[in-house]
Amino acid sequence: MKLSTATTRILFIGLIGALAAEGQFAGAPANDPSENAFVGHLMRRMTLEEKIGQMNFFNGGRPETSTNVAAEIRHGQLGGLYVFTPEAARKLQSLAVNEGRLGIPLLFGFDVIHGEKTIFPIPLALSCTWNPAAIERSARIAAAEASADGVNWTFSPMVDICRDPRWGRIAEGAGEDPYLGAQVARAMVRGYQGDDLGRSNVLMACVKHYAMYGAVEAGREYNTADMSRYRMYNFYLPPYRAAVEAGVGSVMTSFNDINSLPATANRWLVTDVLRDQWGFKGFTVTDDKAISELKGRGMGDLPADAQLALKAGVDMDLHSETYVKYLPQLVADRKIPVSLIAQACRRILEAKYQLGLFANPYRGCLQSGERGVALPVENRKAARELAEQSFVLLKNDRQILPLKKSGTIALIGPLADNQYELLGCSRARGNAQAVVSVSAGISNVAGSAVTVCAAKGANLADGALLATLQSFGEALPVDRRSPEEMVAEAVAAANRADVVVAVLGETSGMSGEAASRTHLGLPDCQENLLQALAATGKPLVLVLMNGRPMTLTWEAGHCDAILETWFGGTEAGNAIADVLFGDDNPSGKLTTTFPRDVGQIPIYYNHPDIGAADNPRDKFTSRYLDMPNSPLYPFGFGLSYTTFSYSPVTLSQTQLTGNATLLASVTVTNTGSRVGEETVQLYLSQPVASLTRSVEDLKGFQKVLLQPGESREVSFRITPEDLKFYNADLKYDWEPGKFIIRIGGSSSQLQSASVQWNKTVNSP
Repeated sequence: MKLSTATTRILFIGLIGALAAEGQFAGAPANDPSENAFVGHLMRRMTLEEKIGQMNFFNGGRPETSTNVAAEIRHGQLGGLYVFTPEAARKLQSLAVNEGRLGIPLLFGFDVIHGEKTIFPIPLALSCTWNPAAIERSARIAAAEASADGVNWTFSPMVDICRDPRWGRIAEGAGEDPYLGAQVARAMVRGYQGDDLGRSNVLMACVKHYAMYGAVEAGREYNTADMSRYRMYNFYLPPYRAAVEAGVGSVMTSFNDINSLPATANRWLVTDVLRDQWGFKGFTVTDDKAISELKGRGMGDLPADAQLALKAGVDMDLHSETYVKYLPQLVADRKIPVSLIAQACRRILEAKYQLGLFANPYRGCLQSGERGVALPVENRKAARELAEQSFVLLKNDRQILPLKKSGTIALIGPLADNQYELLGCSRARGNAQAVVSVSAGISNVAGSAVTVCAAKGANLADGALLATLQSFGEALPVDRRSPEEMVAEAVAAANRADVVVAVLGETSGMSGEAASRTHLGLPDCQENLLQALAATGKPLVLVLMNGRPMTLTWEAGHCDAILETWFGGTEAGNAIADVLFGDDNPSGKLTTTFPRDVGQIPIYYNHPDIGAADNPRDKFTSRYLDMPNSPLYPFGFGLSYTTFSYSPVTLSQTQLTGNATLLASVTVTNTGSRVGEETVQLYLSQPVASLTRSVEDLKGFQKVLLQPGESREVSFRITPEDLKFYNADLKYDWEPGKFIIRIGGSSSQLQSASVQWNKTVNSP
């Protein structure tokens, strides 16, 4: 018997009320009896088409104005949508719960990557804080703002390890290291989800892109990744697993194929590893239209693609509608068992239950979506502090920084008075009018005692690069004056000033998705401007804005100071001025290696120890003929306005056996004249093992704040757990032998000591 919509809704309201009365509804843990009962009862009333509908997510346009979307919602053919405003969420949710046959609420997703309205620094910049607690706070603020806009699901965090800065999406991750990447992944998941998904001010997180997306060949978007499982398990998979262990609610598969099998059709990856090995209980979703794109990767026609994805373990189809179009017939043809559809549907309904959507489908979308420029003061304060912590001082000859709050500054560059680009490549609902530019920040921080001579000096890009960016819809402001006229104006301003601050770098569209680059230097027009400014002989400070490591060999040789500020978000201008004038002492450390030249890529600190070291006196070593192997700026590097010294490493023991604990310590001293914060880094290496190991691997870090002249002992507890790695059999274990303990301020400036660690007393 088919029940009316009204009758069905009454039955569900009664069931919801009964479960809520038991205090079992919101934020139910896995295997909660009430959740199982509720979801089971609902699924018994669903048709096959309605179950498949839950596996369909719409991601395009303005769904609230689409008659096709409205019809799909009414007929139970959509499980969720991409939303832009609380008004849209409210309208769409009303269709689902009031006009859908079973009143199943929709899941509303959005790309909240580094903030919703208050935009924080891009994720790569956030990782340079080496401050998981602060990163977690940024995600917590983003979740609160986004949930108030009707969102309950974010496609974040991106945790892809990347060793190739040509890939534009390096901007969205935490850099090249699996240990630090895992810490950031956990922090982001905790920040978004809190300790109870049923709360109205949290988001369900979606870790992406699973997996190895940061290893695409040639750094080119959507390309293939080919690597050994040893490398996968030891270097690329740990951040994804950390997110799972932190309780992430969903996982997004990546576009790329892995060893010739696309991730979205890869059962080993999605089921064997993610679910069976790691115990993931949430639901999986594709990247945008990934199932329909399997055809282009040689996987067959669309029905075959739908079959491959579902059998691999992919629960939700994002935007290709391949599941809703082809799964019913595949079931009828007995090519897909109904149980796989039921399993996927159940996982999605469980997520909605845990989010409390059955009890409160309108969570977050009942308020007005009017958005002004004003943002909460406390959120702006957090954004400013995080931006300051994310900046990395790459060079500071003759202590040119900090600047004096007096005299005349030539503020030059197309990014000096720009607000829009500071939002970065994933801006959510960030409003450029709310952004503090560098020009405004200098005025706010330095006041009237500083005279500013401003000149644009160059456009953001020119020639073929500008044409390409414009062809993809970037509305870049273009000054129609000749390049020579603009440079001449900038040089004249520089000649009137005591110091030149050049604010240069990429546009936000030069990094992020589909923004791979082969030339990682400044755009030619900006490079020409900088060379002209250097020729004036005035002290020259380069403030960089960018979403990736850049090749800065010329800049490093000709600028007096270089401050890497990435894309700093809403409060970037104030934060940059705070650092330029010394109100804040820079403390950021690189989480990705800066190459001297693109010819060195891929370049990363924890490369295999191959023994044939770079030796300029011996041709037959692993080296380049035309430049050193070493990077321009190594992983973990970052200067301060003060200086720090490290004592030799002291060890609690030099001979250990079995499940012992080693205490490794150094004394860090602030040897300068300013208070400063230092990130003390711990690296381990094993010179002899069953496989070639890394030259060193990050295993810990601590941030310490020291007054001038202050010393502090910093200690790390090391156990056999820190010695483990995946061996040739993919067994996670440690091997006895000699270990080198290294502690210092970057991966290339370390104090070291060695220890012999045996598994048993009789081990050799």
